[in-house]
Amino acid sequence: MTPEFDGKAFARKLSTGPGVYLMKDADDTVLYVGKAANLRKRVASYFDARPKGARIMRMIARIAAIEVSLTRTEGEALLLENEWIKSHRPRYNVLLRDDKSYPWIVFTTDHEYPRIAFHRGRRDPKRTYLGPYPSAGSVRESINLIQKIFRVRNCEDSYFANRSRPCLQYQIRRCTAPCVGKVDEDAYGAQVDDALLFLKGQSQKVITRLIGRMEAAAADQRYEQAAVFRDQIESLKQMQSQQFVSAGNGDVDIIAVATGGGGACVQVLSFRGGRNLGQRSHFPTQAAEAGESEILEAFLGQYYRERIPPTDIILSHPVESLDVYAEVFSERAGRKVTIQPRPRGERRQWLEGAKRNAENALAIHQASDARIESQFTALADVLGWDEPPETMECFDISHTAGNQAVASCVVFDRQGPAKSLYRRFNMKGITPGDDYAAMRQVLERRYRKLAEGEGEAPGLVIVDGGKGQVTQALAVFSELGIDGIPLMGVAKGPERRAGFEEWILPGHKHPLEPGPESPASHLVQAIRDEAHRFAITGHRGRRQKAAVASPLEGIAGVGAGRRRALLSHFGGIRGVRKAGVEELASVPGISTELAQRIYDALH
Repeated sequence: MTPEFDGKAFARKLSTGPGVYLMKDADDTVLYVGKAANLRKRVASYFDARPKGARIMRMIARIAAIEVSLTRTEGEALLLENEWIKSHRPRYNVLLRDDKSYPWIVFTTDHEYPRIAFHRGRRDPKRTYLGPYPSAGSVRESINLIQKIFRVRNCEDSYFANRSRPCLQYQIRRCTAPCVGKVDEDAYGAQVDDALLFLKGQSQKVITRLIGRMEAAAADQRYEQAAVFRDQIESLKQMQSQQFVSAGNGDVDIIAVATGGGGACVQVLSFRGGRNLGQRSHFPTQAAEAGESEILEAFLGQYYRERIPPTDIILSHPVESLDVYAEVFSERAGRKVTIQPRPRGERRQWLEGAKRNAENALAIHQASDARIESQFTALADVLGWDEPPETMECFDISHTAGNQAVASCVVFDRQGPAKSLYRRFNMKGITPGDDYAAMRQVLERRYRKLAEGEGEAPGLVIVDGGKGQVTQALAVFSELGIDGIPLMGVAKGPERRAGFEEWILPGHKHPLEPGPESPASHLVQAIRDEAHRFAITGHRGRRQKAAVASPLEGIAGVGAGRRRALLSHFGGIRGVRKAGVEELASVPGISTELAQRIYDALH
């Protein structure tokens, strides 16, 4: 039996300096991560006689060990705390959901003529990224504005490399056509520099630059070029007058928190360079018993972990470590960052608007949660279960005449779609159009790790199809040795109308027909439709990739670099087809043997 942890004795041995502490249970699971200016005092406070909230008392009862890490300053402790929260996702910390889905603007500065584009996911250190932005709409609006004012290209590099004349973007004055030499590298580079400065909030600096160029062009009697600069200056000044929001540079984040009904919403309204980039609602988890200030403090550290803080941050409530955050954020930003709780004047009006939006978003979110919870309960009633499932996984197959088949797996939990758990599977080695084989393959690939003891089993598996698909699923489960996972097939009913589907359950002679009025039917329709949408999206992407794939892609030994070299040397795939073996071998990196292979493949 594990001896009871003596928190008071442990705390007495700790340093009085700053650091981070990590609390674990008997299974070595991390319960909580916290920082402290005085480790001894902070850790001891958990084990003294003062009253504490129910959440903290439950956590203290589970503590079996505490690990600490000393830091030089409280600011270092703040940074380490958020690194550990990110990696461990402790049960008793207020957690901000992962922001991998946040959109960015990227400039491909590793190219001689950089393009501007929408980006999600991993970032290439050779390129320049701005963001993350609150929404995809704000990114697209910004890209549209950059093209309109600075005429930076947005075409793919492969499209750019094979142009022989300007495209429509040049005709409508959204690009300067560097692809065909309408602008030199230096002039285009100046366009990109201006666009970057503008997006970083330094629009006045851009205007000053443009004025200098306009005057120089006029002095050289290049009046058409001077007129272009004049139009850019007017557009920027007009935008400043419409969207300027403060006496400073207009880089402000307004953050308001609303709580109620066991949940919380944090609303972030962002301005950069005087432009309103929009707002986004965040719903931190494990915040049911936390106060507004505690939620905001946790949010600040996690939200700005990978973001450059703006000059001003306005908060709806004060936070305990305000000075520490201001110091750390200023160091990260390379300039002074001011954090202001409960402002006055105009900023108070902005904050009040953000608070109203947070309250409204929380109410909508909770209403949605309540609806989904009632649907899960109704599903359990229809199936005759004592408890609703915690999670459901639904599978669907999408293809065109059997080609480029893609299977989807979507996951719903008691809060709705769990999109971070969605998966797509490209089908391999099956007869085109064999949906049974496709279903077998996706289920085998999905649950093989579960059979090996990894991961958690879903509470219900749904396959899109009738008895045949259910039979395939049962066979897979049997082969993998998986027992006890409930399975259901959803088949179109005799009327083939939404809401009149038949639920096929193993061991039941007759299908269930909940009907269009049943909340359980609405839930199953939602997850099945989502699986269908997710599969179709993947299939369309695979089909589009196949449609535009280069004939060179299937040739052994011809990778991306050699494809680029061939297409650049011969001006496109048509030129490569016309070339003989000796001409192909003259391209750097192409041997005579490989040239013969390429020639044979193309002829």
